[in-house]
Amino acid sequence: MSDPGTVRPGGRTARTRAQVFGATLAELASSGYDQFSVDAVARRAGVHKTTVYRRWRTKDQLVVEAMEETAQKWIDVPDTGDLDHDLRALARAVRALLASPYGGATIRALVSGAQASPEVAQILRRFWTTRMSRVGAIVERAVSRGELPAGTDSDELMKHLAAPLFHRVLVTAEPLSEAMADRAAAAALAAARAGVFDKS
Repeated sequence: MSDPGTVRPGGRTARTRAQVFGATLAELASSGYDQFSVDAVARRAGVHKTTVYRRWRTKDQLVVEAMEETAQKWIDVPDTGDLDHDLRALARAVRALLASPYGGATIRALVSGAQASPEVAQILRRFWTTRMSRVGAIVERAVSRGELPAGTDSDELMKHLAAPLFHRVLVTAEPLSEAMADRAAAAALAAARAGVFDKS
């Protein structure tokens, strides 16, 4: 028997969490951050608002956890034993997230909101800091295998891998393809091997 409050795979708590996170992304995508509310999320998820407030005290907390959970599901940290394959898999995962029904719209809503709200800007910084720290292991392994120069800045490599994909979502509104993701990965890899991202 599970302890009270624990999440059992396939249990009611897990289903409610999934419903709420799905509703969170949908609400962000349709209403933007300024008009986003926990009450609206509860209505969209088909749960009572006290159920949401009991676990997530603020909308900021709810948004951060929903985004982090989505990123973890869609963007695994690959470990194929080859940096080229790892970066290509990572870029394709980022592309899949941005091309998903709510991925691109959610990012656009938060980036737009961050221009006027320090709270939203903090959410974005926290989200990216968490993601960068997790994918940094790819670079660490590559350095240990001799595939990259020692001192390669993992944050800079990952930013340059993701930047072309986010540029298409946020600036040019061009469609994202796997070929585009592969080119972004190849360009970031070439720059890293050339020492462009050396911390020193």
